[in-house]
Amino acid sequence: MSAVQQNLEAASARYSASFTQGSLALPPAKKYLVLTCMNARIDPAPAFGIELGDAHVIRNAGASAEDALRSIVISQQLLGTTEIVLVKHTGCGMLTFRNEGAYKIVEDKLGPPVVEELRQRKLDFLPFPDLEKAVEADVAFLRASKLVPDSVVISGWVYEVETGKTRRVV
Repeated sequence: MSAVQQNLEAASARYSASFTQGSLALPPAKKYLVLTCMNARIDPAPAFGIELGDAHVIRNAGASAEDALRSIVISQQLLGTTEIVLVKHTGCGMLTFRNEGAYKIVEDKLGPPVVEELRQRKLDFLPFPDLEKAVEADVAFLRASKLVPDSVVISGWVYEVETGKTRRVV
């Protein structure tokens, strides 16, 4: 067992020893979802005031609305969320490359057959060159999608990894 797995096992034992919230309902109590980046410097619960059972938290590279759309539809249509809070962050790795560069890195590390699979899947890593514009673009994407009802409240934010502050963009 790896050190990571050992840590998970120990943390689970500590957490479950005093766990009392097993009866929370499946739908999020506050009927919203947070879409944020998978970056390890973001701890969504304390940073955004989310208590267990309050909200769905969807995480992916760059807090991409396009990449999260499947989960957003499930959250809203099957589990009743009515608001989306999209939070990207400063210092995001998605600001540092373009698709061509990512394809080249994958090819160098894993070989040409793997890049061929990326091409066959038409994988877009969804990088972006401007943080605030990316927040605005993702909010616009969600607002334009027929899969997200007009009644859904959508906002866009930037979390500053340097200070822990979150500021509204849209």
